[in-house]
Amino acid sequence: MAPGEGGSREAPRKGSAPVRRARDMASPPFASPWRKSHKFDRVALPIADRHYNRRKPGSPQFCPPGRTVVLLAPHALWVTSWPFAEYTKHDWPGAWINSLFRNEGEGLASDLIRLAVAHTRSVWEPPELGMVTFVDPKKVRGKKDPGYCYLMAGFTLVGKTKGGLLAWQMLPEVMPEPLPIPSDQASFDLVGVI
Repeated sequence: MAPGEGGSREAPRKGSAPVRRARDMASPPFASPWRKSHKFDRVALPIADRHYNRRKPGSPQFCPPGRTVVLLAPHALWVTSWPFAEYTKHDWPGAWINSLFRNEGEGLASDLIRLAVAHTRSVWEPPELGMVTFVDPKKVRGKKDPGYCYLMAGFTLVGKTKGGLLAWQMLPEVMPEPLPIPSDQASFDLVGVI
């Protein structure tokens, strides 16, 4: 593939992540596998139950209370929550929170993350503090660089919580452009239906 075509990637500069243009992400090979889901989705529940931060595996709801965008792919799950600033106990009040991301083989995690952020932007206007996520380095087994997929997606390591979680942040100016969440209707084969 020639440079500048849909699948090209820029070589990362030292200490930074490659950033893909929204045009590249909206066309193959970056066609989005994500579909809109909800916080009680029984199909998504087994993936949520396998995430390390799941408090009550098996309970029907796997999202924090409040505003959420839930995205499901055949082998991945993403949740963006947007808690009200007055109810947060971390240093990024008002930011979107990526409260759950689990990739069980859907593709490159950093591509899935950027697509999920783009889909979230199609639902809400990003807050000033953008999006944050918290990675527990003790729970991410076999990873020498916990949160590396977030770095490759354009997030920046901005500190640690009081509990020792690594805090990664993506500010609005580095977020991908909004990308509508694909409809499940597009996956139906309508040949012969009339």
